Amino acid sequence: MMKRDTTAPTVHLKDYRPPAYLIDRVNLDISLDPTRTEVKSRLSVRANPKAAVKRGPLQLDGQHLELGDIKLNGRALTKKDYKLTDTSLTLTKPPVKPFTLEITTYINPDANKALSGIYRSNNVYCSQCEAQGFRRITYFLDRPDVLATYTVRLEADPAAAPVLLSNGNLQERGMIDGGARHYAIWHDPHPKPSYLFAVVGGDLAPISSTFHTMSGRKVDLAIYVEHGKEGRAAWAMDALKRSMKWDEERFGREYDLDVFNIVAVSDFNLGAMENKGLNIFNDRLVLASPETATDTIFEAIESVIAHEYFHNWTGNRITCRDWFQLCLKEGLTVFRDQEFSSDERSRTVQRIVDVRQLKTHQFAEDAGPLAHPVRPESFVEINNFYTATVYEKGAELVRMIATILGADDFRKGMDLYFDRHDGEAATVDQFLTCFEDASGIDLGQFKLWYSQAGTPEVIARLSYNKDRKTADLELEQIVPPTPGQPNKKPMHIPVRVGLLGANGHDIDLKLEDGSTPRDGVIDLTKRRQRFRFVDVPSQPVPSLLRGFSAPVNITVDLPDTDIELLMAADSDQFNRWQAANSYAAQTLVEAVRNMAAGKRASGRGLRYARALGAALIDGDLEPAYRAELLKLPTQADVARIIGKDVDPALIQRAHRQLSKLVGRTLGAQLEDLYRRMAVKGPFSPDAASAGKRALRNAALTLLTARGSEDDIKRLARHYAKATNMTDRAHALHLLAAKGGTEAKAALADFYDTWHDDNVVIDTWFAVQAQSPLNSTITRVRALTQHPLFSLTAPNKVRALVGTFAAGNPVQFNRPDGAGYAFLADQVLALDRLNPQIAARMLGALRSWRSLESERRAKARKALQRIARTKSLSSDVQEIASRILDG
Repeated sequence: MMKRDTTAPTVHLKDYRPPAYLIDRVNLDISLDPTRTEVKSRLSVRANPKAAVKRGPLQLDGQHLELGDIKLNGRALTKKDYKLTDTSLTLTKPPVKPFTLEITTYINPDANKALSGIYRSNNVYCSQCEAQGFRRITYFLDRPDVLATYTVRLEADPAAAPVLLSNGNLQERGMIDGGARHYAIWHDPHPKPSYLFAVVGGDLAPISSTFHTMSGRKVDLAIYVEHGKEGRAAWAMDALKRSMKWDEERFGREYDLDVFNIVAVSDFNLGAMENKGLNIFNDRLVLASPETATDTIFEAIESVIAHEYFHNWTGNRITCRDWFQLCLKEGLTVFRDQEFSSDERSRTVQRIVDVRQLKTHQFAEDAGPLAHPVRPESFVEINNFYTATVYEKGAELVRMIATILGADDFRKGMDLYFDRHDGEAATVDQFLTCFEDASGIDLGQFKLWYSQAGTPEVIARLSYNKDRKTADLELEQIVPPTPGQPNKKPMHIPVRVGLLGANGHDIDLKLEDGSTPRDGVIDLTKRRQRFRFVDVPSQPVPSLLRGFSAPVNITVDLPDTDIELLMAADSDQFNRWQAANSYAAQTLVEAVRNMAAGKRASGRGLRYARALGAALIDGDLEPAYRAELLKLPTQADVARIIGKDVDPALIQRAHRQLSKLVGRTLGAQLEDLYRRMAVKGPFSPDAASAGKRALRNAALTLLTARGSEDDIKRLARHYAKATNMTDRAHALHLLAAKGGTEAKAALADFYDTWHDDNVVIDTWFAVQAQSPLNSTITRVRALTQHPLFSLTAPNKVRALVGTFAAGNPVQFNRPDGAGYAFLADQVLALDRLNPQIAARMLGALRSWRSLESERRAKARKALQRIARTKSLSSDVQEIASRILDG
């Protein structure tokens, strides 16, 4: 069992200092072996001329390593020449002039269940070095501002690992020891930090292709998968080539190596990793076929392939100076992959999907004890800051810069960023300076978005003067207190505005100074501001925050008739969806409060259903968009709006009632959509076909909510006749939620068909974990003992434990506390194996303080049991402490 560091210090941004030493070149000779891999490193080291301290000891990071020998400029060192601890190797008196340091270490890939560093899973050697995994391979300055060129020689048994891959371009390969071993030498000419280092060794099958860059260079592309699964990598290859082309056309970025390799592995802590020239992927984000993957998975593969490729420039060529700048690569690259997906599919639907995810995950994070700025000020474990705030909110900040500057100046700023900082480890401040220099616009106040946590609330009031034909829009911003930040300064919030006349048409915007807001954007920079629009012919209906121009909660008191007008006529389709979603959310919140007070239901649900039916009639709306209109806010969304004393059982009851009401009210319309949206012919993952399937399944969901015998029979037929995984998995999810003989039959059929497929069987685990039936907790406990489940397999943990805790609000938040106790058991068991995954599972309890008192007490008890456990990892200890104390 690994030794634990339970006294990890807090690291502060204010304490950043440049490294005292730099490493310019790294030569690694790695001899792969399941239990005793030998790593020989040769480091070219010199003092950093920019360091505050010019000379002194050289302390290298290292964890879980067995040290062999050390040589300094060819001379073997003795123990008196260095100090060795569990986490470091220190040369007490390094030379004044540049020197060469050679270190031999030994590691055990089979025993590495944390999946950080080099590990072996399913007979494949794989590495994961972000954020601090390289120190598990050899002693090194394991920090992102130490950039070096790498030459790597890999050696292995050719029968066990015929494929040997590392970063950069292949230089040489051959056989040694009479064919008993073989080797490959890779060289990456681009300086990179250690977290971007990667190696893979195993018996894998490639699919290959080529790409010609805009300058005419040929790049060899390969995706390596398990034998027999080559056909399921075609979509990933197609997405890769489209990503490379898009980045050239949109941002002028050309790929810079001769090869680009992707490897799909089954056990991986993350979704994927952007290692230079050798991306390593969780296989669920590479493998796809109509029979095995849903449209959602096809879209995720397209997005994540793009994301990791785009990191080549925003993350690799320009990396982050320190881990506090993580959003510089992740937020920026999420923005880029969102833009790619918007161009490849529907821009409006993609925006809805992105905002839905932001509100569900990041807004909840901002509202709880785990709230932190996009650029944190401190951390104990950097692994705990790979969060929705860094990624999704970080992307929104980049989007706001584009909104404030406009498309032309934003592109100029990006070009300047690439030109100025190529090959460097940069900071958020340097990033923002590029846009200021390119546009002449001061972003000083905007910078607060990076340092202030919390979701701002914008309160809007519109008054109309019919005599003067003026409309006054008053905006007030409130930035709520968050842990460690009780008082906030006003933010720079770009608000895209529209005014609708009674006919639903846009009224031309003109401010009292005669100016016209560019793209309808006004800038809220004070706590309170008034914007007067002139030449407004009649009482307008405000359409605010169009396109979700800023990640804020907006409050505006509109009568239902105005909301219905926005649903039916707003020219900004995002706001049409937002109006429908807000209408449904307000209806659900009202229903929950009426239930809690013992009051009868109002007629608002019926009005919402009818307005929704009217909105769906618009034949110009694409199917994917109408599918989004039909989706009610999630139970988690309603809980977030209610905010305190949340009773998940009441929310579930209200949600079921409204779903049933909509299904009954719009029955004929939904049945017509279900019939007409059946996709004929061979399966295609293209946007149009996927949109039709999405609309058909959304209609099926609401029809099933009615609960009649015919509705259940339709659902069972939908499963039985499904010709693709999108339809089959959706029906399985609905059946599992209903229970009964149909559900048992479908679950048994799905298992019999897919139990040999490591990726697809995760759907079987997930649909059972998400079922709202009272028996689910017993079923989930039993499934942890299933032969196909393992705590050492992150995908299985996410599918079963993660889905239950984060995706089943009514059963996870059971009044008896059994859901919380189950999660505590799993977190503690996981923490002994893989602390990163354990800490992420624990995040499901971040909103425990918002629960009603009895559930709150049981959630606290489970958290306290975790926090009081001896020898917790620093990953879990930090999250548990922040959730309890925040």
